[in-house]
Amino acid sequence: MIFFKKKKQENEDILKDSLEKDLVKKNESEGIAVQEKENEKNINKSKLLEAQKIFEQGMVSVRDIISPSALKIEFDHIRLENKFVRTFYITTYPRYIYTNWLSPIINYDSSFDIALFITPMDSQAVLENLKKKVGEITSQIRIEQEKGKPRDPTLEYALQDVESLRDKLSTGVDKFFQVAIYFTLYADSLDALNVFVRRLETNLGGNLIYTKPASLRMEQGFTTGLPLGLDQLDVRRNMDTEALSTVFPFSTADLTQNQGILYGINKHNNSLVLFDRFQMENANMVVFAKSGAGKSYAVKLEAIRHLMFDTEVIIIDPEREYKLLAETLGGAYVEVSLNSNNRINPFDLPKVIDKDEGDPLRSAIINMHAILKLMFGELTAIEESILDKALIDTYSSAGITTDPATHDRPMPTMENLQRILAQTSGGQNMAIKLEKYTTGSFAGIFNKPTNVDIGRQLVVFDIRDLEDVLRPIGMHLVLNFIWNRVKQSKKRRILIVDEAWILMQHQDSAQFMFSVAKRARKYWLGLSTITQDVNDFLGDKYGKAIVTNSSIQLLLKQSSAAIDLVAQTFNLTQGERMTLLDAEVGTGLFFAGLNHVAIHILPSYLEHQIITTNPNEIAEKGESENF
Repeated sequence: MIFFKKKKQENEDILKDSLEKDLVKKNESEGIAVQEKENEKNINKSKLLEAQKIFEQGMVSVRDIISPSALKIEFDHIRLENKFVRTFYITTYPRYIYTNWLSPIINYDSSFDIALFITPMDSQAVLENLKKKVGEITSQIRIEQEKGKPRDPTLEYALQDVESLRDKLSTGVDKFFQVAIYFTLYADSLDALNVFVRRLETNLGGNLIYTKPASLRMEQGFTTGLPLGLDQLDVRRNMDTEALSTVFPFSTADLTQNQGILYGINKHNNSLVLFDRFQMENANMVVFAKSGAGKSYAVKLEAIRHLMFDTEVIIIDPEREYKLLAETLGGAYVEVSLNSNNRINPFDLPKVIDKDEGDPLRSAIINMHAILKLMFGELTAIEESILDKALIDTYSSAGITTDPATHDRPMPTMENLQRILAQTSGGQNMAIKLEKYTTGSFAGIFNKPTNVDIGRQLVVFDIRDLEDVLRPIGMHLVLNFIWNRVKQSKKRRILIVDEAWILMQHQDSAQFMFSVAKRARKYWLGLSTITQDVNDFLGDKYGKAIVTNSSIQLLLKQSSAAIDLVAQTFNLTQGERMTLLDAEVGTGLFFAGLNHVAIHILPSYLEHQIITTNPNEIAEKGESENF
């Protein structure tokens, strides 16, 4: 009986083992299937991620747009594509520093970044450190006194500063901060970068603020200067609230002086832009704007206000926009055209009051060369030599020599020059070209004695009715006539040349304008150059030089075609570019030296009635007067 029970138990155990093995095999097979499914799922996910990665490589991201194509890190600079970059940090500050000391640097006409990091500190911890510092300084002073050494002002001032800071921190008047300032400079060449660096170091060194380049750490310096909020250089100095307040460069731009005229309203803070252009290193001014932006309007307004300060104003008007101004204010109006009775003889000698100016006869002959080149076109060296001798003979035929006693005699005219050229070997061709100005279709305008007097305070030369071929000659002739009058006496004068791009189209007249711009300061003259064709003006080397020699620039609304050139010339920010593109009539940017503000030009009611060029307002005014 016991045997059968054992047998039965063994059979049950065998059956149980068999069932367990079958269950294990089943679980193993199911686990393998699950693992295979998981592996297949991972493989599909990996393929999907790889496909997505390949797809994203063909897309343009923000990082692709803003990142440079190449970056080369050197010992003391970084080559960032076509730019050279160098980062500086401030190491030393003086004991006292004036408010807004960063303003002259921010107004540099160059591109650079300033990174400012400010970290507040626990006042209690600072007070504990200052307490220890007071003990150290006091002990040092006592030791030196016991040794019989002379007093050390440095230690005494340091003790005063620490005690004063402790009082302010204890009463909560001041807080304590750690401040780091970094400059990242950009230039197109390494030489230009070195010049920029010396300029920055000189400006800061003059205020006893000393800097060092982030040598061997230029990459970290460049990253620190980016708008990422990362200070990877970590060169900090302690400052209290009062010292920190001097660091902030965010002061409102202001161009108000105690003297001068009102140019307009400062759009930054609604203050008045009062300025005297004759207080600058030179009184020259350029005005750039598209047609209808209000450039002539602004210049007229300036002229009216300068007249109230006994300034003489002379205007070259190519579009007859200043006739009403001259008639209303009792000025002289000179029309230069074929049908006008006003004549200016190009052979007139300048009345020189300065011995440094040289021989008047020689100056007149040189000027005649420039005018005749505009009439004849390009001349060969032989023709120029023949023309030079003919000019000397022309003056001699009228009894005028280098002797000043002969300079009061009647001047020769173009007809005299034509006769001498016709009788000179090799000059017959030039004499034929000159016929149209003496006896041809252009006769009378350039070959008659001068009958114009510009002795009034306001004089307008109207050249609107001059043919296009005669306009450069007429403007050059008028400019030279004005220049000769300017040299006779020194007083505050403004010479306004409207549509100056016309002169820039001819090298001789452009060179003459540049000469006036450079020499105007010597005679207390301010040259105002106005143009709407910015590309033609700035595309010429003399046009750029005139801008360089102008301390004041007025930029009004610009066209999208010209804004890039204007922005490059005046180093405008993106915000300033948009200001000029979206500007309303009579608004823009006013530059005076290193300072500039957004300006709104506002006249009084009576001034507006005199200077307006709006066709609708002029028509309404004419109808009311007729009525």
